[in-house]
Amino acid sequence: MTEQNRTPDGLVIVDKPSGFTSHDVVAKMRGIARTRRVGHAGTLDPMATGVLVLGVERATKLLGHLALTEKEYLGTIRLGQSTVTDDAEGETTASADASAVTREAVDAHVARLTGAIMQVPSKVSAIKIDGKRSYARVRGGEEFDIPARPVTVSSFQVYDARAAVAGDGTPVLDLVVSVVCSSGTYIRALARDLGAGLGVGGHLTALRRTRVGPYGIDAAKTLEQLQEELKVMPVAHAAGAAFARWEVDERRAKLLLNGVRLDMPAYPTSPVAAFGPDGRLLALVEEQKGRAKSLAVFG
Repeated sequence: MTEQNRTPDGLVIVDKPSGFTSHDVVAKMRGIARTRRVGHAGTLDPMATGVLVLGVERATKLLGHLALTEKEYLGTIRLGQSTVTDDAEGETTASADASAVTREAVDAHVARLTGAIMQVPSKVSAIKIDGKRSYARVRGGEEFDIPARPVTVSSFQVYDARAAVAGDGTPVLDLVVSVVCSSGTYIRALARDLGAGLGVGGHLTALRRTRVGPYGIDAAKTLEQLQEELKVMPVAHAAGAAFARWEVDERRAKLLLNGVRLDMPAYPTSPVAAFGPDGRLLALVEEQKGRAKSLAVFG
């Protein structure tokens, strides 16, 4: 393969369309990039749109080490209806008149769901319970519980509240919200719990992820745009932006690439991206007893 036709390697920030699974997007990107070496850094529900971080070729080595712990969303929560999936994809399981719900009550219950909280993930999810996916247990008709787990909702804001009428005639209340949260937080579980706290039930009707770690929606491209022109964040640039930078000379670069555990300075964060004198990304390393242990080598 010539240099001109070589598949570029790097991060791709995709604006995922609704109706696509994260695996669907990976499959599509494999066709666009003409390589099997494509992976994603965290999933996004099929109904949701927005930022999905992909790695192409050597950048797949970065994915498991990126600090993508904080995520930001815009969404719509419908109070007055509960669904089996806690979002609009599932069948309605209960309806209740939400016309008497006040903004003060909404704000009070939103506050209870903000900060460090214990959250029970949605049952129709990819969470594994005793080695089996939760959604598979639901489909099999099993009765089971998912243990609550700690998550952090650093911001939960309600921008608008609109009265509406659902298809079955139930008076409902639609809330336009923004959420900034830790990785592993289910926004549809927030919708479920908000509705439950208010006594009317609730589910998520729309969701758009606007940021994952440092990568915002402004940098994202649709699949159609990427089909026209594949733009990637070069792997060296991606590593330099995401990790502390350790510059080594040519001699130490060769030793590092040969697996030698070099003495390295202390850094406040880990991993650290090691670069050669020519600006080439050599490896991701972590400090162990003052020496560099390679986590991923790029050469």
